[in-house]
Amino acid sequence: MTPAHRAEPSYGIPVSPLLTCHPDKQRLYGADTYYQESHDQLADLTGDITGFAHRHALLLLKPDAVVARRLDAAADWLAAQGFRIVGAAVTRLTRTMIRSLWYFQWNLATPYRRRLAALFLEDADALVLLVRPVHDLEVPASVELTRLKGPTDPDARRPGQLRHLLGRYSYLLNLVHTPDEPADVLRELAVHFDAGERDRLFRSALADEDRAAHALELTGRLYAATEPRDLDFAPAVARLRETVSRHPGTDASEGPRALLETAWRQGIALDPWDAVIVGSNVLPMRQPGRAPVLDGADCATWRSHLDTVHATAN
Repeated sequence: MTPAHRAEPSYGIPVSPLLTCHPDKQRLYGADTYYQESHDQLADLTGDITGFAHRHALLLLKPDAVVARRLDAAADWLAAQGFRIVGAAVTRLTRTMIRSLWYFQWNLATPYRRRLAALFLEDADALVLLVRPVHDLEVPASVELTRLKGPTDPDARRPGQLRHLLGRYSYLLNLVHTPDEPADVLRELAVHFDAGERDRLFRSALADEDRAAHALELTGRLYAATEPRDLDFAPAVARLRETVSRHPGTDASEGPRALLETAWRQGIALDPWDAVIVGSNVLPMRQPGRAPVLDGADCATWRSHLDTVHATAN
């Protein structure tokens, strides 16, 4: 066979267009280790991988939600929105895991955002809830939950959205995360958990078990292991100002950004949470003019996408 007739190499497994609206995500996730691990493990448990990924969503309650004591409120909100908890597990957002979860979106992050994220995401464990809607939806559960969760921008959040309910602190301190699409649900399960924990979560969900009580038990453990924190901006600025004022040669009357940068420049030890609270309010978090490598799609886009996929199949 001549080089001109050689078959194109395969870099991964097929990703169904029913799992994402984006051809680029199909291509990249098919070759992604995390996606492959979840896909192959789930294939051993059910012949309906697409159905599972459509029916289930993930809610990650981050360390800021833990220290702010907002886990209970999130669980109550899920129930009010018609989502049942069918799996729950604790995760630790390490430096490597953070970059794996948002690998295709963190090209937007400024150096400030990376620095601040490192201060709080590893400070406490986090809670992952695997959920499914009580009633059938027109779009995948992950897409609907992402809509209901609300945007990253605190000024764009609206009453009724989860991020509005839990607290509009800052762009970075947004307390929760959801995978955008069904393909992301599978991938992120493998980022968070090893094969043993994934097996427990998959089997619990496939059996449609009610794991709300287990989620409540894990909530108690997380609260017991961490000190509660006030994430409001003004008190954090006051604490930062007091810390800086104790060091000779500093001007504690400076504005919040100058205070923080002075502390960093002089190597002043700061409370990590105060640095994050202040920094995420006064420092740029997103690189201007950049788009994420991969993104999600809203409900209207997904409805149109599903119509197209089904029409093509017929």
